[in-house]
Parts: sequence; C-alpha cells; structure tokens
Amino acid sequence: MADSSSGKEPEATGAQRVPLPSRLELIVLLGALTVFAPLATDMYLPALPTLEREFATSMLGVHATLAAFFIGFAVGQVFFGPITDRFGRRPPLYAGLLLFAAASFGCAVAPSIELLTGLRFVQAFGACAGGVISRAMVRDLFDPRESAKVYGALMLVTGLAPMLAPLFGGYLLIAFGWQSIFVVMAVLGLLCLGAAHLRLPETHVPNDAHSLSFLRILFSYGRLLRHRAYLGFALTSSCCMGCVFAYIAGSPFVFIELYGVPAEHFGWFFGTNAAGFVVMAQVNGRLVHRFSSQTLLRLGTALQLAAALAVLATALTGAGGLWGLAVPLFVVIASIGLVLPNSAALAMAPHGANAGLASALLGVMQFSLGGIVALGVGLLSDHTALPMAAVMTASAIGAFIFCRALALASRSAPAP
Repeated sequence: MADSSSGKEPEATGAQRVPLPSRLELIVLLGALTVFAPLATDMYLPALPTLEREFATSMLGVHATLAAFFIGFAVGQVFFGPITDRFGRRPPLYAGLLLFAAASFGCAVAPSIELLTGLRFVQAFGACAGGVISRAMVRDLFDPRESAKVYGALMLVTGLAPMLAPLFGGYLLIAFGWQSIFVVMAVLGLLCLGAAHLRLPETHVPNDAHSLSFLRILFSYGRLLRHRAYLGFALTSSCCMGCVFAYIAGSPFVFIELYGVPAEHFGWFFGTNAAGFVVMAQVNGRLVHRFSSQTLLRLGTALQLAAALAVLATALTGAGGLWGLAVPLFVVIASIGLVLPNSAALAMAPHGANAGLASALLGVMQFSLGGIVALGVGLLSDHTALPMAAVMTASAIGAFIFCRALALASRSAPAP
C-alpha cells in the first residue's frame, strides 16, 4: 500500500498482491487486532472482587490472574515476533486468535482460581499475536512520522476497549455472572478472526532468511537490546505502561472497595480515563506535524510524572477523597496518548528488516513489567490507594529518566 502522504511502499515486495483496504478500514482492522489485551483485562476488572469471594482466595490470588495474563502476553510475543517475520503476518495471526478464543471459553468454565490463572496465561499467549502483528504491519506500510500518526489512530480504536469493556463487563457480571464475560471474549475473538481473513491482506512476504533457530533468535533480540536508542525508547514506553498496569491492578479495589463505587458503575470511571487517553492520542496526531516526536515524548513523560506525584500525595493524605484521586489519575492515563505513539514509532523506525522482532520485544518489555507491577500492587496491598499510587509513581519516574538519559540522548544512533 502506498500512503499518499508518505509515499512509502511496503518493504516486503512479493507480499500477497491483494489490494489493501482504505486507510480508515485498515486502521479499524489493525486497531481491532490490538484490542485483545485491554479487552481481556478491562472487561473482567469489575469482577475481581467477586472472583476473590467466588474462589475463596486472597487479593494476591486474584491479582495473579492479571499477572499471568501480562506474563503470557510477554512470553507469547517472543514467539510470535520471529514467526511473523519468517512466515508472514496472516498465518500466525490466525493461530493466535484461535488460541485466544479457545482459552477464553476455558476460562468461563474454570473450576478453580489456579486453573483460571493458567488459562489466563494461555489466553494471553494467543492475544499477543494481534498486538505484535499490527505494529509490524504499520512498520511495513508507513514511514516513521506517518507511523506515529497511525499508531495514534490505532489508539482511537483500541481506546474504545477500556472505555466500554469495564462498563459492559459490569453489566454482564450483574446480569449473567462472571463466566459470561469470558464467553463474550471468545465470541469477539472469533469475529475478529473472520474479519481479518476477509479484509486484511498479507503485508510481508515469508522470508527464509529469518531463521527460527533458538540461538539465532536470542542473538537477534540481543542486537536490539544493544541498540541504545531502541532500548531507551522501549524502556520509556514500558515504564509508561507500568502506570497503566498499576492502575488496572489497583483501581477496581480502590474504587469499588475503598470508595464504594458499585461494580456496574466502575466502568464509567475507567472509561472516562480511557477517553482522556484516546483524545490525547488524537491530539498527538495533530501535533506531530508541528513538533518532533522527541519533543512530544519529552512533554508526555513530564506530564505523567507530575500527575503521578499528585496521585501519590492524595493517597498519602486522603485530600479531596474520591475526586482528589480521580482527577490526577485522569491526567496520568491521558498522558500515555503522548508517550506511546511517539516512543513506538521512534523505537521501530530503524528496524524495518526485523519489524516483527522489534515489535515483539517492545511488547515483551511492556508486559513483563506489567506482570511485575500487578504482583507488586497485590503484595503491597493494605486496603488503601497507596500501593497503586506508589507503584504508579515509580513507573512514571522510570519513564521520565529513561526518556532523557537513554532514549533522546542516543536518538541519532544508527541501527545495528
């Protein structure tokens, strides 16, 4: 596909010669592929306190189902990255979506918290294919500046999940029980598989040069990690996402248990914050024409850190009650719309020949930190907002430091 504004053709000449859909349809399709991570986490958030009672487990036990998903999402990307560079984008995508649907049905009938935790890992392994492959497809089709715009547009589609999923999940929980949430996930996975098969053509020709040797794959990942600019942008985006994971792990208990928000109304709070993130991502798409991605990234990390410190201050003092916490939380999440599109575009830009691996490693780092953060919030749990706020602030400090000390300081470094 040639983009009219960038003039960039797919690098994978020889890829499937099926006309790509329009730019808008392409963004919707790729956005749908990235939706499975927020869908599989956010839709069942209102049910976390219910699962704690249903399985007679601890808060840490429930957080383990979140951590297992994040870790499975990270591990799966190690697998799907080289696979999609070797065999093209579509076959691994089909396998991932089928696995997601099957594991989601399994979660719905899980008889124990241990089995549910294991199936969440498998569910995440399948879900990660969409995220890896959609980022790689963007890199296949667009230049770096245009990629930042497209990543922002994808967030408009992806942002609908955290806006609507908790609200929908809360009503499913009340009407049909927590099992129905996972049944709906499975059905949506199958629907997305059908849409991808019908409308999403191949953008990368299978390439035998990409060996699937375990040692060769490790060597390729090692080369990326030794590329200082890539590492800096990846660490910046990962720490930024740490704020999201702290929010995901802590907010159901903070809002529902601490502040007494009904489970079916929790989605309104969660969705409002997601709307801020979506709006900021669209603002970023406009600003990238006037300011560099580096400038916008610097602004986003500074804004997120300031807001996270305000969340921590509120958690320590209790000042302002629910709204004293909710307002700076909104800013923390909204600022992600500046950080993620620009950090992803800058990290991926020099690595077109290994876009699948570069995309996968980016996701591995983000979701590995997510698993640590989810467990950390659970381990520190003291039935206050402080664990969520402390982990969120530590993540924002990390993003701020890595952005300035590593990523932007080496942005001109050549690809390895």
